Amino acid sequence: MNISTLNDLLDLKQVGGNKLENRIVEGCIVGDLLSVVMGKAKNNNIWVTIQSHVNIIAVASLIDISGIIITEGFKADVETIEKANEENIKVFESNLSTYEIAKQLVKLDI
Repeated sequence: MNISTLNDLLDLKQVGGNKLENRIVEGCIVGDLLSVVMGKAKNNNIWVTIQSHVNIIAVASLIDISGIIITEGFKADVETIEKANEENIKVFESNLSTYEIAKQLVKLDI
């Protein structure tokens, strides 16, 4: 599934990343500890987390993550959004819990 379709289906709010509209999502990593995500995430995963600071962009870029969904109503700060735009990493926000987003991703077979 491409990331634009995923955005529409989950009713997410995109706050960062302007390019790569058709980036493919081939799996998911759920986690808030950056070192665990760095060790376990795979290319083209969508990352679900409550983390919203700029370091999430560095991790996503290192692994070649398709995008990041920040859950629980947490908001990306300005520095994070600017870096996401610079690195072309899609960043989305959702008021839903991490659990609810994960359930929806499972239903979509991601």
